[in-house]
Amino acid sequence: MKKILFLLFVGICAFAACDPVSEDISNGGHITLDELKAKSSVTVDKAPNGQNGNVITCTTSAPVNAKWTVGGKDILGNYAWKKMKLGEHVVVLTAVCPDGTELVAEYPVSCQEITDPLQKYYIYGSPDNADETPFVPGAWDAAAMRFSSTEGAHLPTISDDVYYGLKTLIFDVSDVTDDFDLKVMNGWWSNTYYDHVKWVSGLNELQITETMAKECAKGGEGRDLDLMLYSGSMTLNSVYYEE
Repeated sequence: MKKILFLLFVGICAFAACDPVSEDISNGGHITLDELKAKSSVTVDKAPNGQNGNVITCTTSAPVNAKWTVGGKDILGNYAWKKMKLGEHVVVLTAVCPDGTELVAEYPVSCQEITDPLQKYYIYGSPDNADETPFVPGAWDAAAMRFSSTEGAHLPTISDDVYYGLKTLIFDVSDVTDDFDLKVMNGWWSNTYYDHVKWVSGLNELQITETMAKECAKGGEGRDLDLMLYSGSMTLNSVYYEE
């Protein structure tokens, strides 16, 4: 009988040890930054030639609430995975211990070879849509670049998946003048997200934030993302995001 009770006790302890909520991490629910790093890893896949690929994988087994910031995107959880552009990146792990202590760890990463190509998802200007042609918005014409299928002159409504996915919008523009000055707001003029933005001919990125998603998505307040030129000129060729 004593043997049976002992085995039952061992089994209960083993089960509790697998549960991060029940795990004793000492110091009133606090771990150190070194302990966090010891339980976490950031890796890249490998190309056939041995160079780093462009897929970053992040994991942590630390008993914390974890947020990974990869390429400007916040991913909550002990696991994160993201395809990246080539170049040097810094992955940030923000961890909140059970006692409320916040720890931040940074991981420099280099992506050297495309092992999993990024795919373009067009919002406007898809090569497969002949109707979505380049256009030149006028200064102070707030309707011209409002992302609304009903109120915008050219641009379609952005889906909630794009907003709440906090996508990075890429604007392919050309013929940008030196006096170019842009405001990023919502269609009701009630909030400005980026002001006096300077673009150059080529590709320019615009990060959707949580505030923008809440206020502009149809599943939120439904105010539509709106871009307006203060001055200058450009030709807008396409808008897309990559994953």
